[in-house]
Amino acid sequence: MHSVNKLSRGEIYSIFYYTGYICILLGLIMLIPIIIALIYNEHQLIIPFVYSTIISLLIGVPLYQYYKNKTELSLKSAMIFAAVIWLIGCALAALPYYLSGQLPYWDSYFEAMSGFTTTGFTMYPNLEAVPYAMQFWRGFTQWLGGIGIIVLVLTILTSPSINIMRMYAAEGRDERITPSIRHTTRIILYIYSLYTAISVVLFILAGMPLFDSVFYTFSALSTGGFALGNESIFFYHNAWIEFVAIVVMIIGGTNFALHYTILKGNWKEYFKDIETKVAYPLLIIGTLIVAGFLYNTSYYGHDMLLSLRYSVFQVVSALTTTGLQTAMPAEITQKWTGLGIFVLTILMIIGAGACSTGGGIKWLRIGILVKGAWWQVKQLLVPSKAIISHKIHHVRDLWVTDDILRLTGLFVFVYLLVYLISVIIVLIYYQNVAQVLFEVASALSNVGLADGLVTYSSPVVVKIVFIIDFWVGRLEIWPVLLLFTIIINNDPRKR
Repeated sequence: MHSVNKLSRGEIYSIFYYTGYICILLGLIMLIPIIIALIYNEHQLIIPFVYSTIISLLIGVPLYQYYKNKTELSLKSAMIFAAVIWLIGCALAALPYYLSGQLPYWDSYFEAMSGFTTTGFTMYPNLEAVPYAMQFWRGFTQWLGGIGIIVLVLTILTSPSINIMRMYAAEGRDERITPSIRHTTRIILYIYSLYTAISVVLFILAGMPLFDSVFYTFSALSTGGFALGNESIFFYHNAWIEFVAIVVMIIGGTNFALHYTILKGNWKEYFKDIETKVAYPLLIIGTLIVAGFLYNTSYYGHDMLLSLRYSVFQVVSALTTTGLQTAMPAEITQKWTGLGIFVLTILMIIGAGACSTGGGIKWLRIGILVKGAWWQVKQLLVPSKAIISHKIHHVRDLWVTDDILRLTGLFVFVYLLVYLISVIIVLIYYQNVAQVLFEVASALSNVGLADGLVTYSSPVVVKIVFIIDFWVGRLEIWPVLLLFTIIINNDPRKR
């Protein structure tokens, strides 16, 4: 058993090598915001980004040069690498916030993890005062995190195919667009870039300034949720901007394999797919329930159209795990408490599409569990010798085995267990149960919808819980649990 917990020297060297590669890439990426600093005459921010790049290269270059190794990674070592590299990547991405003097390092790390995991919670007390270059970095980390740190690297990395396949799976993706993982990652990047360009144009046409359009494209398409101001999208008071944001959020929350099928001209697949059949009923029912709830209150003046406008935006933001808001945190706490906040919490836990930029349990797993429950009931109603087809349509026809049902159920159980533990810890510091349930669901599902509970003044323990939830939710639990298990089993005090 002890040998199972250990990695070979070759695997460890490979992990160091790939870590170095990503540190180098991240260091070079941190030079991009300098262009924004020059455009907007924010010369004081050039040095923090330069120093951040230097630190990243000083860590990355020795690891990349010294630990070159062609050892094949096992799935276990690939999952450990995925868990660790997200921690290291966020530690480096936090440096510009810290070195610029804008945030303490712990809050900087929170901001970086929130960005890379496309969550959207922020430690900035006043977003309107954040410089353009730093705003660009916030948005760009979400754009990078939406496609995935490892997926981005795999598009350019020359490495054994088995390593590429296992690293791709370790980052929470298990679907291929083509048989080649490298080709799959490049197609994902091409689609993502295409939608980025289209989204920027749509936001501009809707009335947004250029910089805002780029930022909110990064935020909405990545299902991230960072905002340029404390009022988020509500700042613009523009129905067309809200409509574009809804469309972009839905695009970001949809499976990349499904996008690829649609772009090839096969639109029928979109309506046949099990994820579509899960997502749209949830969206429609959720919108109608919340709109009816808001209509019955006096806050929106018993105006059904206005209630629908607020409802559909927040419901889409929750279901796609984006986090952009037109209802402010104070409104959600005071006016949405009850049925409104309950529905949003459930939708955030359900989450977005598999192999998308979104988080949560995912539409595919919900579809499989609902189908599984129906198959079980149906089995009780037919003769014992009858064979029931366990088939779903997800891009293509797929057979759902008992192992798939078991693993899906196990994932949901562990997900809800992590959620429960997080809620219990946060309740030690905050006593409003509805608020805690809402924000912990938002953190674990990488949403970022806020009701004002967690801010820069929150206790450190609460910030740590949220950082772990961001991390666990983005990597879909298993890599993090594996890392913790190996650390515990190799604790010297247990020997």
